[in-house]
Parts: sequence; C-alpha cells; structure tokens
Amino acid sequence: MLIRNQEAIYLRPMQVSDAYELHSLRTRNHHFLQPFEPIRPAAHLTLTGQTEQLAQAERDFAAGTGYAFGIFLNDTDQLIGRIALSNVVRGAWQNATLGYFLDQAQNGKGYTSMAVGLVLDFAFTTAELHRVQAGVMPHNLPSIRVLEKNGFRREGLSLHYLQINGKWEDHLIFARTIEDTQSPSL
Repeated sequence: MLIRNQEAIYLRPMQVSDAYELHSLRTRNHHFLQPFEPIRPAAHLTLTGQTEQLAQAERDFAAGTGYAFGIFLNDTDQLIGRIALSNVVRGAWQNATLGYFLDQAQNGKGYTSMAVGLVLDFAFTTAELHRVQAGVMPHNLPSIRVLEKNGFRREGLSLHYLQINGKWEDHLIFARTIEDTQSPSL
C-alpha cells in the first residue's frame, strides 16, 4: 500500500526490511529528536531494537491496533521520517494518537504537513476512525503549526502528560474528527 502526494512524498507501511534505513535515520537524528522523546534504553537505538520495533509495527498494522508509515521522498525513495497512528481504540471511541518525526535535514520543506494530511485521509477512510488526536509540548511551535495547517483544533492543556527526555512535560491536546472533513449538510 502506497499513499502518495504527487508533489514530493509518499507514505508506506513500515516493514522489518526498513530496519537498517530507520536505524540510520534515528541514529543520525538522535540529538535533534531527544528533546521531544522519552528516554529509552540504549538497545532501542540499535539495529536489533529497530528491527523489533518494526516487527511489532507490522503486527499492529495487521491487527488494526496501530498504523506506522515511513515518509519517503518521491524522487529518491529515501526514508526521511516516520508517522504513526498508535493507541487505536475501537468501540464507541474510534480514536488514535498521532505521532511523527522527520529527518532534521528535511525540516522546513512542508513534508511533515503533507504526511499528516496523507495519514489523516487514511485514518478517516481506510482505517475508519472517527477521531485522531495529538499531544504537543507548548514550546514545540513547528509541530503546533503542522497540526493547525491540517485542521486540528486545540482542545486543552494536559499537565504533566508525558515523560519526555526525563521530565514530565505538559502537552497541548489537539484533535480532528471525521466531521471536520465533511461539508455541513444544507
């Protein structure tokens, strides 16, 4: 399955065969991404750790409990990031949590905004979700702009929401529902 943006990027479900490329991307960007991520065991950033993470992503995708995609450049097929719908809850909620990261060298080109738009289309059509939410630290202005460009609304502030880089951080909660993609009835 490919989800393609004709301008620049495409999304493809992450596979174990992407482990080497993902490991390289994560290693190269470790210091750039660390202020926005939990502190993980050193084994997480090894090739074995990334392979295990991708094997779990494949199982989650097959089960419909999570959808992890690689963000690839159209012209070179280079992996430049990852975007995922995780913590999928069905039943009365039909919700997922959105998370993403992009290679520092590719920031500022609109790729993350494009990827969010593509994954939202997948979420509301193929995955048949009703709501997608994201939590962002209030000082992460670029990520807030990405969400706002994609029609997410700010729902509130959750205090001490996630332990990021060793500290319990507040997060602004953003969400978008399928109703936000539909035209109002006349």
